[in-house]
Amino acid sequence: MDTALQRLRLGRDGRSQMLTGLRGVGKTVLLNEFEQLADARGFFHDHIEVTEEGSLAPRLVTAFRRILLLMDAKRRIGDRSRRALGVLKAFSLRLPDGPELHVEVDAVYGPADSGDLASDLAGLFVELGEVARDHDTGVLLTVDELHYVDFTTLAALVVGLHRAAQLRLPITIAGAGLPSLATLTGQAKSYAERMFTFPEIGSLSDDEALEALETPALDEGVGWEPGALDQVLDITRGYPYFLQEFGKAAWDVADGPDRITADEARRSLPIGIAELDDGFFRVRAGRTSDLERAYLRAMAELGSGPVRSAEVAAILGRPMSGLATTRDSLVKRALCYSPRRGEIEFTVPMFDEFMKRWIPLSPGGE
Repeated sequence: MDTALQRLRLGRDGRSQMLTGLRGVGKTVLLNEFEQLADARGFFHDHIEVTEEGSLAPRLVTAFRRILLLMDAKRRIGDRSRRALGVLKAFSLRLPDGPELHVEVDAVYGPADSGDLASDLAGLFVELGEVARDHDTGVLLTVDELHYVDFTTLAALVVGLHRAAQLRLPITIAGAGLPSLATLTGQAKSYAERMFTFPEIGSLSDDEALEALETPALDEGVGWEPGALDQVLDITRGYPYFLQEFGKAAWDVADGPDRITADEARRSLPIGIAELDDGFFRVRAGRTSDLERAYLRAMAELGSGPVRSAEVAAILGRPMSGLATTRDSLVKRALCYSPRRGEIEFTVPMFDEFMKRWIPLSPGGE
């Protein structure tokens, strides 16, 4: 990302990024790091977290407004900033659910108010990119949970960014979403593969996981017994968020003063599991219907995945067509995703184990 930012400031092409991976692997943390890189390179930036209802365009309006106002305050852009805000206001007024812009400027019609979202986003990206270029700066927009965005809006976002890239304007996006995001982006526009890199974020290697556990403890003058580390590595499988939770549990259980023993680590495991169940897993599964929970439990019976939708239906004793709405609902709410046609997989690591703890009896009655 740092290389892309440098290239954009020089008027060259810089590929945007779409981070993909399961939940709890650190995608959001990386987006935060990208914002720090942007600060260091003199870029202006804003962050959007897309919610389950998937609306992105109104959030873009709010983000662009903040960026323009901050850019104007720091660079004293004046009339050029007012024109860009006017274009943004015209775009917002054209949106069915557009936010009210509390800026005292007249709407500037023409560049971004045709009613065609792809064309209008292209107009906005160009307007903002030109302001940044003319004042020797750049713009980074980070967008989390991009998998929630509907297909039409995702395609329009790609079109908008593509137009700015064609003009070598210093504006870029760093997005993050579930593993299906790469496929969805490519389907939205075929040229997206040339515009983005799609780093897949997953579990840490053993060496990286050891460093994640040992370094913070050593900073406080505390070491781990090898047997203690082995137990945490084994149960977390290197997933960053899980390392954080089980590392904290071991720290809280340990008597100290300067060592976490294997016995203390073992006694802390049920605490770490309970914390994940109550604060990570159940919060995602708690709003499901009876049939949705049965579907998730049937998936768990088949393993961590991916599993075939037909096998899930067989466990539930129902035809696949009768479960299509349930499956689609779980995908829409990002509890599951489809890595390939006819397959379904959990979006959260180790969710199959949680479902077996939460609902011990399998849907098949075994």
